[in-house]
Amino acid sequence: MTQTLDTLALAPHQLAPQLRNDWLKHSISQTELTPAFIGQERAKAALQFAIGMDMPGYNLYVMGEPALGRFTLVQDILQHAAAEKATPDEWCYLKNFDDERLPTTLRLLPGEGRALAKRIEDLLDEVLDTFPAAFDNPGYQRQKKAIQRTFDTRYEAALEAVEQKALEKKVVLYEENGTVSFAPLIDGKPLDDSEFNKLSDEERQYFYDLVGELETILNEQLIELPQWKREVSEQLRELRKATIEQVLKPLFKALEHHYVAELGVLRYLRDMRPHLVRLVLELLPEETEPEKAEELDIRTLFIEEFVPNVLVHHAAMDGAPVVFEPLPTYGNLFGRVEYATSGGSLYTNHRMIRPGALHRANGGYLILDADKLLPQPQVWEALKQALKSNELVIDTLSEHAVTNSTIITPKAVPLQVKVILMGSRDLYYLIQEVDDEFNELFRVLADFEHYLPYQQQTMNYMVRQIRLQMRELGLELLSECGFERLLQFSFRQAEHQHKLSARFADVLELVREACYYATQAGSDSLTAEHVRQALAGKQYRTGRISESFLEDIQQGQILIDSDGLAVGKVNGLTVLEIGDTTFGTPARISATVFAGASGVVDIEREVELGKAIHSKGVLILNGFLGARYARDFPLTLSANIAMEQSYGHIDGDSASLAEICALISAITQVPIKQSLAVTGSINQHGEVQAIGGVNEKIEGFFRLCQLRGLTGDQGVVIPASNQLNLVLNEDVRQAVSRGEFHIYVVKNVDEALFLLTGVEPGEQTRRGDYPKKTLNAMVLKRLAEIAEIVNGGSDDE
Repeated sequence: MTQTLDTLALAPHQLAPQLRNDWLKHSISQTELTPAFIGQERAKAALQFAIGMDMPGYNLYVMGEPALGRFTLVQDILQHAAAEKATPDEWCYLKNFDDERLPTTLRLLPGEGRALAKRIEDLLDEVLDTFPAAFDNPGYQRQKKAIQRTFDTRYEAALEAVEQKALEKKVVLYEENGTVSFAPLIDGKPLDDSEFNKLSDEERQYFYDLVGELETILNEQLIELPQWKREVSEQLRELRKATIEQVLKPLFKALEHHYVAELGVLRYLRDMRPHLVRLVLELLPEETEPEKAEELDIRTLFIEEFVPNVLVHHAAMDGAPVVFEPLPTYGNLFGRVEYATSGGSLYTNHRMIRPGALHRANGGYLILDADKLLPQPQVWEALKQALKSNELVIDTLSEHAVTNSTIITPKAVPLQVKVILMGSRDLYYLIQEVDDEFNELFRVLADFEHYLPYQQQTMNYMVRQIRLQMRELGLELLSECGFERLLQFSFRQAEHQHKLSARFADVLELVREACYYATQAGSDSLTAEHVRQALAGKQYRTGRISESFLEDIQQGQILIDSDGLAVGKVNGLTVLEIGDTTFGTPARISATVFAGASGVVDIEREVELGKAIHSKGVLILNGFLGARYARDFPLTLSANIAMEQSYGHIDGDSASLAEICALISAITQVPIKQSLAVTGSINQHGEVQAIGGVNEKIEGFFRLCQLRGLTGDQGVVIPASNQLNLVLNEDVRQAVSRGEFHIYVVKNVDEALFLLTGVEPGEQTRRGDYPKKTLNAMVLKRLAEIAEIVNGGSDDE
């Protein structure tokens, strides 16, 4: 073992990124405040490629975790691309006069949909203003009277013929209130009822028979009276219809002249005219009837019947639409048909068709959150069908197929849209695995990285965004120390000394909180102190649980030693994530060894608290022990390993280095320094591998040692490959500078054992053994003894 404690210890400058002052000064000195997206060149290239490929199937999946700026970048690039594209046409739904259950569609130039609807509304208003006043026209009244006169003439002629016959029979005919009656004549004078009753029975009977005969003749003369009335009614109806058509003709002519180049509009106006004439005939009387007008809103009825339903309005120079649908339910995405109630029944019409996000995005771009889209029933399959068929169908049958309702099936609208799905990495690979059509429809992947390169351009863009955020909050000046502290925060988020975190939204959140403290202090500049206050404030607000752990350790509720020696015990390091709180805390790992053949038993696994990766790490210990020490005899021992006072699930193999050290201490009875804590995973060859959460783990043990008092012997052992991930806070760095705390890096188990025990591990000789009095020699000797104890009985015989 050639290393010493000093060679394995890190210097203070190795515990955090070293910033380039020239880059820092240059970034702070720039005055440009134009917003610019930071990094993600790979994702930008994918977005631009997907936009440029104006072909079916080249929809886009944006892969990455939240707060990476996915939505901002996608929307920014799409807005620029959309501004250069032509504004899409508008789509209207019209009443189908042949079958109102199948509304038809009309395609119009941008801005023309509302204009058409307004012109038709104006036409209907003119119709309502014109009628019934139009029937007061002298020509109409003259023709109406002529028709009435014809009927009256025929009626009078029939009565006159009967009257002549009656006079011949000494009977007079007279008409009163539309009723024809007969009366006997005596001496040229008609008899009244009292005089008639004075006649003899023979005379009265004579007149009864005579009147009956005359009534028969009258009935014969007026037998065609109902037909005459029908003819008059028909003639009057035709007259009214002709009058209505004559009045409407110039109104329609003006509208048709305006849309002479729009065949769809002309066809609709042609189909609309006879139905408008029919409604005027049925609903608009020749004379205004106030009571009827109050009962029925004629204008609303006419509008519901004839005015087009403009689904989406576009101004002429809007460019292509960019639509984000935050809640992609079926109705929100594909549109729906609304229903109203009348007389206990449901009814609907073309005016009650409502557009969805696909209608609004048609001809442009639609952004959807894949995590919210996929759980919606039937939406994913319907979206795929729409993209494959290039048609947008509003399905109403499945939702409203109920009794007492009018079902309409709107005609499909041609669909031309590029869909951008935003989702996580895991979801992308899951959809690929379970849906064969996914790759055919979403051919382009925009992969957002977790890191930003640490370079001058990145820092320049960061300063711009930070200053724009500060300006919104009333601050103008960003100090050099303040920006440096924000960079340290970004490095810490990335857990890398040469890369910044792509979660720039977290940096802006910290800027907003730091601006609050700057404003409270009356400062016009954002400094490192304000950033420190913001971080400390958040730690205080969310730190109750971590402080509770430290209190339990301090009070002896959780047994953790930070000095002294102990056999088979080592301080491991864990990271706990509870809600939005993440913190490191030490945990005692213990091992016991005795003669037996049970092997290394993972107590956590036995009680089902250890998950797969942790169990894998423990099993690797068997491989390491056997490969290193049991080449000439069977590895025979019984050992138990446990993470003490742990009552939750444990996952991850970052404790395997600490576990092998505790196990070897238990085998050799060589004590381990409790002033050091250990983290790292190992492979079967004893090499130490990198782990996650290294900063939180170090700081968790440091806080405990700081509370108990730093002795100068305390420290943490980490994998050498994790040195690049160190972004420790100022307190730890200063303690290391003063020699009160130490960070050691190791590459293999032997280096860790040397740090923890102070005993030389020893290197294996060519014969496969180890120098005497070295730690590995002790392990080899003790394992051989246990194998002899367990297996020696058969050899003695």
